[in-house]
Amino acid sequence: MSSSFAAPLRTRSQALQQRAERFFPGGVNSPVRAFKAVGGAPPFVERGEGAYLIDADGNRYIDYFGSWGPMILGHAFPPVVEAIERAARNSASFGASTAAEADLAERITSCYPAIEKLRFVSSGTEATMSAIRLARAATGRKIIVKFEGCYHGHSDGLLVKAGSGVATLGIPGSAGVPEEIAALTLALPYNDIGAVEAAFEAHPDQIAAIIVEPIVGNAGCIPPMMAYNELLKRKYEADAAYGVPVPPKEDYLDGLRRITRQHGALFIVDEVMTGFRVGLGGACALYGLDPDLVTLGKIVGGGLPVGVFGGKSIFMDLLAPLGPVYQAGTLSGNPLAMAAGLATISHLQANAAQIYSQLQATASAVADGVVREAQRAGIPVGLNQVGAMWTWFFTSGPVTNYEQAAKCDTAAFARFHRAMLDRGVWLPPSQFEAAFLGTAHGEEETAATIAAARDAFAAMNEG
Repeated sequence: MSSSFAAPLRTRSQALQQRAERFFPGGVNSPVRAFKAVGGAPPFVERGEGAYLIDADGNRYIDYFGSWGPMILGHAFPPVVEAIERAARNSASFGASTAAEADLAERITSCYPAIEKLRFVSSGTEATMSAIRLARAATGRKIIVKFEGCYHGHSDGLLVKAGSGVATLGIPGSAGVPEEIAALTLALPYNDIGAVEAAFEAHPDQIAAIIVEPIVGNAGCIPPMMAYNELLKRKYEADAAYGVPVPPKEDYLDGLRRITRQHGALFIVDEVMTGFRVGLGGACALYGLDPDLVTLGKIVGGGLPVGVFGGKSIFMDLLAPLGPVYQAGTLSGNPLAMAAGLATISHLQANAAQIYSQLQATASAVADGVVREAQRAGIPVGLNQVGAMWTWFFTSGPVTNYEQAAKCDTAAFARFHRAMLDRGVWLPPSQFEAAFLGTAHGEEETAATIAAARDAFAAMNEG
């Protein structure tokens, strides 16, 4: 490390952390914010501007987690701020229906043909929890299939071998979840269609649904395996030396859809993270999926708390007041969240071609540039990327499932994270979380990030 380099001071952030610890467990309201996996003291954010976060000490950071996904248009995007301000003048909440709910629903359903009807809730956890209740009611079955490393919120039955903060903190599940509830969830390896077929054979007429992150984001970014074809031939040949698994006979997600149809189970695609992130129609459009139910969040709220679950009318009409499945929420369809979501989704729709090509190009420039610096430094770093979400895995091998992700050098990632933060680049504080960028990131941020990585890897080699 250069003798002239000095890490920024965060004395006010440290004081605020100590104060927070008086009120909140660990000083945080969400565990991954505590930086336990990467070490050091977390900065306290004062404001965001475009691609940047500014902490309580005035330090400025390029932001690559974007409030964990929703800030696709950057922090304090003026049309979103103006929409929230206009809505707030009429009151922050009514507990009654507004036209804005259907306005936003119309835009969502135009991008997601599989969603014929939907419900707004206040979080991704609520969305997935409600979708599973609906699937159990529709099928009269109890067992749910999920995948190791996939995080679908913190409801009891979905914390079995979950990713995200559970993986970050090394927790196998969660205390307080009764064994009887955990037993109703089968956690299978991602990208292994044979394991799914075996599970359905072992539990005939008992599985209500498969729920899957179509692109895993909570064990790091892990895309679905695609069937071998001429378009992928060169990629697989190039990767063969690294032990990439033999490609399947059918696309992995198509295989899940086939199995659920064969066995009368529902196919739930959890796009809380990927929805509107990897394209205007999310992973459903990217991979040509036709799920029974879809969950959304993050970008749909434009930075405010929103979740969505929706799908085929035949299932959604089972919800009260039409049917016997109860689900409710006082703040569902909150007018401020609807305003933020409308401003965000309408902007994405109006500028989709330009925005998504720009996001792809910028994300590739950042992600590939950092990998090149790692190679020059002799530090093994792999890359998984889909659109504007990616993960740098500190490993020399492929990562196609959670077991492989868990073998990464988390200590090396922690050193890299601290070195990047000291150089003004704020990454997700976990090897098991995807990175994101937005339209506010450009050439200046790309160049600064690659330069920071060059220095960070040099510092890691110096010990």
